[in-house]
Amino acid sequence: MKNLFWISLVLFNLNLVQSQDIVIKDGSTQEAIAFATISFGNGKGTFADDEGSFRFTKELYKDVDSLFFSSIGYADLGIAVANLKSEVFLTLEADELETVIISAALTGKHKDRKQKEIGHDNYFDCWLPTVESEIAVKFDRYEGEPTQITQLKLPVVLEESQRSKKGKLRKFSTMFRVSFYDVQEDGSPSRKSLYPSKTFVINQTTEETYELDITELKINIPNNGIFASIQVLGYTKPDGKLIKAKKYREIKTRSGFEKVSTTYRPLLPFTKEIEGKNTWVRRIFFNDKTWQLFDLSYNPNSKLVRSGNDDYGMGAEFKVFYRDR
Repeated sequence: MKNLFWISLVLFNLNLVQSQDIVIKDGSTQEAIAFATISFGNGKGTFADDEGSFRFTKELYKDVDSLFFSSIGYADLGIAVANLKSEVFLTLEADELETVIISAALTGKHKDRKQKEIGHDNYFDCWLPTVESEIAVKFDRYEGEPTQITQLKLPVVLEESQRSKKGKLRKFSTMFRVSFYDVQEDGSPSRKSLYPSKTFVINQTTEETYELDITELKINIPNNGIFASIQVLGYTKPDGKLIKAKKYREIKTRSGFEKVSTTYRPLLPFTKEIEGKNTWVRRIFFNDKTWQLFDLSYNPNSKLVRSGNDDYGMGAEFKVFYRDR
């Protein structure tokens, strides 16, 4: 009986070592950093939840020996798995402390204006969201006047294949994040956002367009425009909390095991109806988060690009402050 007790204790402690919840915190304030990014150094990764917590299980991530932590305004941090503790502390980047943009609401007479979203219901012309990718769409000032974005209109596709025998869409709950980026001289989004962001949840009851109110973010469009991005963080529990689950799986092939990212519902419809190119994409855990225009140079084998569906038709509502009218 005594031996059984010690064996149980050893197994319990071993489980603690192999699987633990890690909390990412601000090194100065000790406050949790919500939705921080965790990269595994192999092109894959995950995100912390709204309490800065994520689950690392050595059993699930057998080939991961180092973790790399990042969040807006903080210096990146790499830690070997062997040295991993229950808390990880990030430090603010000194060169960014004075560059964070504080937006104030524009005041005075204004008119409400819209940029219509473009969507469709063709499954084959859709982007399949994964946590490793982020999509950014450029918005310019409306008619060149001071403009504040008050709402984003996000086209989505709830695929028919996900209906039950009774015709109802199967339940799901997916968390997304919207972020904003300055426009660089070459027309690309800046690598790091200095604007506030917002998370939201889409489920099977969502209409063809998800309307996201961002008035409280006070996003004023600079003279040369701004990028709004959409990024999936993962599925959520019924209470809206991000599920701490592995975001990819291994599939056995003739050449070995291949890592395949989990795709999340809903799908994002891409279109060929937009003149010019205004959609950029990047891999969150790969290539130093470099943005690339979504065209053949990004992926010459992409069916979306080859079919001409190379833009995400995100729409918006604005408050436009006409100066001389």
